[in-house]
Amino acid sequence: MIKLSRRHSFVTIFLVLILVSVLYFTDGGEDIQKLSGRTMGTSYQVQIVDMPRELAAEELAADIDELLSQLDTGIFSTYASNSELSRFNRHGVNSPFAASAQMIEVLLLAQEISALSGGAFDVTVGPLVNLWGFGPNLAVFETVPTQLQIEAAQNLVGFQFLRISPANQEIRKTRDVYVDLSAIAKGYAVDQLAEYLDQLGIANYFLEIGGELKIKGSKPGGAGWVPAIEAPVDTASQVYQIFYSRGDNIAVAGSGDYRNYFEEEGVRYSHEIDPRNGRPVIHNLAAAYVIDESTARADALATTYMILGPDAAEALASKQGQAVYFIYKSDESGFEDYVSPEFNRYLENDLQ
Repeated sequence: MIKLSRRHSFVTIFLVLILVSVLYFTDGGEDIQKLSGRTMGTSYQVQIVDMPRELAAEELAADIDELLSQLDTGIFSTYASNSELSRFNRHGVNSPFAASAQMIEVLLLAQEISALSGGAFDVTVGPLVNLWGFGPNLAVFETVPTQLQIEAAQNLVGFQFLRISPANQEIRKTRDVYVDLSAIAKGYAVDQLAEYLDQLGIANYFLEIGGELKIKGSKPGGAGWVPAIEAPVDTASQVYQIFYSRGDNIAVAGSGDYRNYFEEEGVRYSHEIDPRNGRPVIHNLAAAYVIDESTARADALATTYMILGPDAAEALASKQGQAVYFIYKSDESGFEDYVSPEFNRYLENDLQ
């Protein structure tokens, strides 16, 4: 029998905001207003410094809920049977499907990351995730999959079987693949929410959906926002490292394998499944955090780096000039870090 050590079906790396836990507080004559709710099977929070005086908080909250609901159950959910993605997954092979601009934008980015990573990131990996017991059905299974089972599932996986036509606003699949955008959709929703606030003229905010962040401007008094990286342990959440936004407009996302796994006969099997070989990753990279301009891209890259493992992840991040913070499991000291030069500047707090 397999020993299960799963906390929930979707792994979330919580980037904890270090702020007073109240809806409003005053600093330097300005208020921070906080709105929160549920979306995409997780929670969201919005913190705004320069709330437009002509806009009521209730009105803003309703608009945000409507936006996130449309992105979730309207487009990207695999649980809502009538969402755009669910309808596409049921759609026939080689038959054009009329897609929204949002769906096309996300799939194009997903294809870009897939090509960049040599297939380590793949939004059609669902059959393999389900085979290893990490999908929506969390029923206990008796043993690890056989090689024949893995190969059969791999035949249903492949980002190259998706065709995207922005000019015609159509998508289609050349094989009966199943698309799951959970490794990129939350980040995209954060970006869409940020764009909405930008259109309202809001210049200072902190946005979070399921641990994926978009930070713009500063807190009252000009201080930067202070997020924190969670320690990669499967106990109560602990702060591992804080960093500083420095007043920049940044997106942050993380991924890790320390809360969702199972063990069989002393072997630990991660929920991070490599679509290239159909098996859980076995390297010592425990968590990956990414800073980018786009939360959707940071979201996808964090998962990508976790699949690639230490050496390949560092090489790709270096090639891209990416701001990354990697945490490795170490037998000697517990954990070791790799911090790229682009991320290191955010560990310095020279604005306060």
